[in-house]
Amino acid sequence: MPSKTVYEGGCLCGAIRFEAKAPALNPHSCSCKMCQRHSGALTTVWIEFSKEAVVWTGPNGKPATYRSSEISSRAFCANCGSTVGAIDDGPVVALLLGGFDNADDKALIPVAHSFRDSPPEWWRIEIHNE
Repeated sequence: MPSKTVYEGGCLCGAIRFEAKAPALNPHSCSCKMCQRHSGALTTVWIEFSKEAVVWTGPNGKPATYRSSEISSRAFCANCGSTVGAIDDGPVVALLLGGFDNADDKALIPVAHSFRDSPPEWWRIEIHNE
């Protein structure tokens, strides 16, 4: 029986850690204003997982959250302030690719880009799939 892929990662200080079991769903980048303000970056890369596939393993347990919309809360470490993702009211947890210990897995490569017209004109995102 093949082993299941488990992705690990966490915040800057290590108080918030996660394990996310494959499959990784809807890997995409986003440049909307909410993502920009949440991350401090012009573009973020999100990897979605079913809520049941994500386990919070760090010493602080689950991340702190901020209710950012009618359907989702942004997740962050209350200790170091690192953003780790978003926890939707529905069955999805979206984790930011920068928090993964190993972001080289091909299943994590973005397949789409949302809100292309939101960042400054000089910022260009190109998605290249093999």
